[in-house]
Amino acid sequence: MQNKRMNLRLFEEDVNIIDRTGAETLIPTQESNEIIQGTIAQSAVLSRGRKLANMTSRQYKMPVLDMLPIAYFVNGDTGQKKTTKQAWDKKFITAEEIAVIVPIPEAVLDDSEYDIWGEVKPRVTEAFGKVIDSAVLFGENKPNTWREDVVTTATKAGAVVTLGATDSLYDKIMAEDGVIAHIEDCGYFVNGHMADISMRAKLRGLKNANGDPLFKQDLQGTTQYALDGSPMNFPNNGAFDKSKALMISGDFSQLVYSIRQDITFKLFSEGVVQNTDGTIAYNLMQNDMVALRAVMRLGWEIPNPINALKTDKNKRCPFAVLKAGAVLKTGE
Repeated sequence: MQNKRMNLRLFEEDVNIIDRTGAETLIPTQESNEIIQGTIAQSAVLSRGRKLANMTSRQYKMPVLDMLPIAYFVNGDTGQKKTTKQAWDKKFITAEEIAVIVPIPEAVLDDSEYDIWGEVKPRVTEAFGKVIDSAVLFGENKPNTWREDVVTTATKAGAVVTLGATDSLYDKIMAEDGVIAHIEDCGYFVNGHMADISMRAKLRGLKNANGDPLFKQDLQGTTQYALDGSPMNFPNNGAFDKSKALMISGDFSQLVYSIRQDITFKLFSEGVVQNTDGTIAYNLMQNDMVALRAVMRLGWEIPNPINALKTDKNKRCPFAVLKAGAVLKTGE
């Protein structure tokens, strides 16, 4: 009996299995064939503005109503009828070029398990959108031939509302001297808003005297951001500068653009890539590299035709801006 117990104990000690640690090198690890990317943000200006016919040359001439006819009452049966006239001004849209070159060694392309160009092109498109939005809305690095940006145009027309630390956001947008009222005073009706992402929290925080939310009544449903029936955009391509504007509201049919050349991609295997100081950064053939070049040409304008409510074009603007006031320091 003792020998049997000893043999059983020896058998138990000799029991082995092929566990996960021992077979780890034989177990394949599944790898994702897709690079997870964030939402590819396109241009908010091009999606909200009004697209004109494509340009056939560098400049696009656009006639704009500049003088309205006037009618008169005739004094009596034999009264003399007066004359009037109507006039048009012309504005020009000038196409300017946006471009970028993405060089990459051929060995990197050969060794990669991913479609690198398939990953690069959407991000290049996003970068183009950021450049366009920054220039049109805030004048950032805008070409000399382009008109003043939207914020500067609204500022010169006096269509800027400042939101102080103790001010009512609701009144600054909706009330008699709010953002929307400035646009209506110029003879336009608001059909859209562009805002910094921080405005979402500000709107959600609006409450009435009883503490009930004003912006969203149903806390379980999907939030559709809109003001006075007009939709809101929150550009997330990095172009919106909240130091200059928290929100831009207006009649976006008055922001028109025309495309001379849509985004085109061309791959080069020969040539040189120069630095801005003229020195050669890469010789594609000598360095065994290829380069993807992206190019786009477009221009834009604000027609702002005369209307019966605001005849002074210097004070007439289809856009208005909500901006943040200066932050008070402790003790002020």
